[in-house]
This record gives sequence, structure tokens and C-alpha cells, in this order.
Amino acid sequence: MKILISGATGLIGGYLVPHLQKCEHALTALTRSKAELPHIKWNPATGAIDPSQLEGFDAVIHLAGESIAGGRWTPAKKKRIVSSRHAGTRLLCETLASLRSKPDVLVSASGIGYYGDRGDETLTEASAVGNSFLSRVCTHWEESCESARKAGIRVVNLRQGVILTKKGGALQKMLLPFRAGAGGPIGDGKQYMSWIDIEDIVKIYDFALTHSSLEGAVNATAPHPVTNTDFVKTLGKAVHRPAVIPLPAFIVRLIFGELGEELLLAGANVLPNKLKRQGYHFAYDKLAPSLQHVLAQ
Repeated sequence: MKILISGATGLIGGYLVPHLQKCEHALTALTRSKAELPHIKWNPATGAIDPSQLEGFDAVIHLAGESIAGGRWTPAKKKRIVSSRHAGTRLLCETLASLRSKPDVLVSASGIGYYGDRGDETLTEASAVGNSFLSRVCTHWEESCESARKAGIRVVNLRQGVILTKKGGALQKMLLPFRAGAGGPIGDGKQYMSWIDIEDIVKIYDFALTHSSLEGAVNATAPHPVTNTDFVKTLGKAVHRPAVIPLPAFIVRLIFGELGEELLLAGANVLPNKLKRQGYHFAYDKLAPSLQHVLAQ
């Protein structure tokens, strides 16, 4: 396949690009700066993109977006989070829709933040949207793909869970205190963590490219979500350290503000129903083997 990919140098892209290259796909990065891959420049902030350069790709993977976890959510940070997903995705999709030779499929990142804080409610792709900041972000993110969908492009919106890799994301931030013996439950520990192994998220993107009956919102989470208490106990065992020092909710709110409220204290019990119906086989469906896998990398 001839594949165009935005966000190729990000956390997921760093794993996905070599996987796709190993599968002998021809990759081109859509980027604001230079890249090691063959690349096409764009600037979502200014609307700069050359449609003629996007002609003839078989598939597009869209990963680009401002980091959600990179610092407190100031008004300026929240504006960048929204704009990078809404304006960038809309620009890309409207451009793809205008092409003479359109791609067959667009696989665009989204997140389980779509569901908001839902306690222990079991959530599937058919569940209603939440009412948090991230819920609104994910809603606009997915709706920005509508022009591509209306143009006949198969669109898959992968609602990604907490991605497990020690090279970035939530797990990387947790490892230092846990290895120092200072890890423990966050808040009351009852909030669900719907996680996904980095190997599976890479394979799910590949799966979405090649399975023509998969479209729309797709939960990219492992089939066995756990509570925060169970997660930290399992992580403690994996690094051979106790996990008994709690991080109270008021401290989370004091240090992280709204980010802490939505990313650390909120929870969602999300199941990957569409992937299971399509026959996707998880490499890591249980937490303990996944942590052993990513920590050994």
C-alpha cells in the first residue's frame, strides 16, 4: 500500500512506521518540518496544504495533534488541543475529499476521553458521549472527518485507551515513583483504566487499514479493563516494589488541575466490541503479561 501518515514521529508513529515498513508498505509523512521518511509539508494552523501532493495514496493514517498530557491545561493549552485536532483533521479531510484519486481508507486517532467519567458503566462504541472537555475534543475530532466520509472514503476513528509503553505516555510517568517504592492508588482507586499494549495499538492500525468492513468509531482498548487499584497493584508486582502510597484526589487537583481531574481521577470501563466482532486477536488481553512485555522492551 501507498500510505500517507501524519504524526509519524509521535509516540504511536515511532512504533507504527517501522511496523508498516516491515510489511513493505510505501510510507510518506505529512509533516510541518523535515522527516526521515519521504515527506509532504503542511501547516494545519495556517491551512497550508498542497492537494496535488496528496493524490494517489491508497490509505491515510492521521495521528497528529497537540499532546494532551504535556502540562497543565491552561486556556492557551486547551485551545491548542482543540485546534490541532479539529482544524487539522478538517483541513486534511476536506483536502482528501477534493482529490481526483482519493484514498480508500482514512484511519484517524481519537480517544476514550469521548466517554468522559462513567464510573463502572460498561461502555461500547454505541454508548453516549460524555460531558467533559475531552469528550468535546473527541466529538469535534471525529466529526471533522465527515467530509472524507461523505466523499466515499472509509473512515475509522480509533478511540484509543491508555497506551502501555515505557517510552512515553502514562506508564513512563508512573515508572519513576513506582521503582522508588512510592507508587500507589490515585484518588479512591475505583476509577477504571481502559488500557492497550503498544504492540496491539500498532496492529490495530494495520488491521483497520485492511479490513474493509471496519468503519466509524472503534474502541482500541484491551478486552479486560481494570480499576486503578488493580492497575497499580499489578504494576507494583511487575517492578517488584510495593504500591501502597496513595495519591489523594485533592493533591491531584492541586498539582494538575483539570488535567488531573480528567486523566487521573476520571475512569471509563471501555470494551472493544467492534474489534472482537471483526475477529481481531489481541496479543496482550490481560494486564500482567502486557506490563511484563513493555517493561522488557
